Amino acid sequence: MDLRGHLDLLLLEILARTGEAHGYALISALKEGSEGRFDLPEGTVYPALHRLERSGLVSSSWSVDAPRRRRVYQLTDAGAAALAAERREWRGIARAVELIQRLPSRISTAERLRNRGDPTPRPEAAR
Repeated sequence: MDLRGHLDLLLLEILARTGEAHGYALISALKEGSEGRFDLPEGTVYPALHRLERSGLVSSSWSVDAPRRRRVYQLTDAGAAALAAERREWRGIARAVELIQRLPSRISTAERLRNRGDPTPRPEAAR
């Protein structure tokens, strides 16, 4: 599945739900949360995390409580605000897609009326 343009939103969403997480945990959460549809390699996710960090939407620090040192990421206040805006935009896009998906039935009804020669309903003329 092609996630270009949507990966940042998905990573912000996962961080909002999980709190602090290391990269591999985010990769696993994306895979599990999507029932395997978003099985992304590290070479895709880590550059996106670095980009989000440069943009100030996530921050990172080194974890000291794990058996080995790992970088953990967390959502910043700016990231939470960006996520809220992205959610609104995504809901609008999803709604528009739903409307488009309903078009064939409307179009086919109009086509049937034209093909039968039914005139477009018009108000009666004043007598």
